[in-house]
Amino acid sequence: MTDPTRLATSFAAELPAWVAPFLQGYDGPTATSRDRMALVHALADRNWPAGNGGPFAAVVADPSTGEVVSVGVNVVLSSGLSSAHAEVTAICLAQRALGTWDLAAARPGLELVVNWRPCAMCFGAVLWSGVQRLVVAGDGPELEALTGFDEGPVVADWADQLAARGIDVEQDVLREGALATYTAYGTGRALVYNARRSTTG
Repeated sequence: MTDPTRLATSFAAELPAWVAPFLQGYDGPTATSRDRMALVHALADRNWPAGNGGPFAAVVADPSTGEVVSVGVNVVLSSGLSSAHAEVTAICLAQRALGTWDLAAARPGLELVVNWRPCAMCFGAVLWSGVQRLVVAGDGPELEALTGFDEGPVVADWADQLAARGIDVEQDVLREGALATYTAYGTGRALVYNARRSTTG
């Protein structure tokens, strides 16, 4: 067995330094799901050119008040962690902020807003997070076609599966904004970091 004193015993991911000042200077409203998706698009458009990870962002919010509880961006590249997707970072930061793994226990009705249907991994993260509403910009093959990412084996009835577990889904919110972001990413020669078959696209 490997010497246990040489094994890693912790890991961490954090938001890029630009996020806090970006949010301080952001003057857009957050009252509606469309407003919150506009914020997600703005974060995603800033994230990938900064080199932190893919063109993805997410926020956890209280739709009854418009309060943003947490934000997340994809930090796979800056953290070196393949699981540090935008949804995961937003969910984890909300859980840290509220002091619980079950967001519904602390703040019933919270929503996750993200700029596409969750990948295979993030689908599970949504299921177990305690959010009770998911807002997505779109669902379909366009993300993979435009960016080159592999989103994994997402089930065709993903929205119904969430609904069966008490998570409402709103789709196609500012869809064209997401497609514009993915088009820019795909034509910008950014790193497409699919494990074992990374390419520059």
